[in-house]
Amino acid sequence: MTTSTVSKRSAAPKGGGRRKLTLPWIMLLVAGGLVLFSLVRAVSGANDLTSVGQVSGALQLAVPIGLAGLGGLWAERAGVVNIGLEGMMVLGTWFGAWAGYQWGPWVGVLFGLLGGALGGLLHAVITVTFNVNHIVSGVAINILAVGFTQYLSNFTFAEDGGSSKQSPRIEEITRITVPGLSDWLSDLQAKHWFLVSDLAGILGGLVTNLSLLTVVAVLLIPATWWVLWRTAFGLRLRSCGENPVAAESLGVNVYKYKYIAVTASGALAGLGGAFLAIVATGIYQEGQTGGRGYIGLAAMIFGNWMPGGMALGAGLFGFTDSLKLRGGAENVHALLLLVAVLLLLAAVWQLYKKKYVPGVIAAAFSAVFFLWYALTDEVPSQFVDAAPYITTLLVLALSAQRLRMPKADGLPYRKGQGK
Repeated sequence: MTTSTVSKRSAAPKGGGRRKLTLPWIMLLVAGGLVLFSLVRAVSGANDLTSVGQVSGALQLAVPIGLAGLGGLWAERAGVVNIGLEGMMVLGTWFGAWAGYQWGPWVGVLFGLLGGALGGLLHAVITVTFNVNHIVSGVAINILAVGFTQYLSNFTFAEDGGSSKQSPRIEEITRITVPGLSDWLSDLQAKHWFLVSDLAGILGGLVTNLSLLTVVAVLLIPATWWVLWRTAFGLRLRSCGENPVAAESLGVNVYKYKYIAVTASGALAGLGGAFLAIVATGIYQEGQTGGRGYIGLAAMIFGNWMPGGMALGAGLFGFTDSLKLRGGAENVHALLLLVAVLLLLAAVWQLYKKKYVPGVIAAAFSAVFFLWYALTDEVPSQFVDAAPYITTLLVLALSAQRLRMPKADGLPYRKGQGK
């Protein structure tokens, strides 16, 4: 075997020869997905699928999921599993609402950050310092956060014009709409032209009735990528999640970086909770997180522990969640056709690669969804309500083979254990 042959084999991508998706390929896949979506919309007649209102609502629902996912990414890149995101979001909703109705929405946002950060700090103390199992700690924080906020609500909101389960109304954060452009895109979307109207609806939803806090949340995604992948600080933090013993041998204070990461994780989840209370609803309500912390964790896993992939996952879950708010039964019924086509494409691809068993299974499920779509006019309301959670399970199941978590994620670590 020649030296050149060895070098070529060593340079081959891991994981069965899979190559990393480049930006042109990603853009091509996005364009193909948009064409397919537009085709389904035109065939089914569900014109609200890509309307300005649908996209705007999906973005608002995706933001708290994305912030929770971003929080999970910070913690797990440092090697700490954060199941407690849901509890940290609960703390963010309560503290954000409590401060928001008294001193204004932006103060509420700050207190939501602080409330979530306290939950993250508690998780860091339990897991990093005392080396408790990360899952046990996260579940405990979720339970404690619910009980703690219920207790506080009894003698705060109930005495200030609210109730033990709901806060008084919070002042709204400024919303912006790009004048002229928003109206033009709305008119273009209303014409229901193939592809053009769908693109106009998507762009219109991004420039219409947009909260300033939504802008801040979206900007946190590229900011996280830059900090973690383009700075020395980010390199040290990620090294703690890949090989903390090696990081310590190079002079990295592993405990410090884990504390910073998990506290930041809680702060981001708390910001997501504050968004729910201040922007999405305008009030705190008991149980309003609705499992979004767990869905955010699923979005992070779907995105392969990367900010961009996590954002796509959050957008997908936010979109399916928004379907039940605007013509839910009709829109979800149209998605049956989309799922059928995607399964058919998957079957063709598997058969092309001579993987006959997965190909036949995908083809069979595709036929089932085609029949379901053809023989019904709408889906049961229960299915509409369950659509976000079904999507979460399906996406994680289909993407599981391509995932690569940080090598030391969730593993116990003691200072000096490599000596």
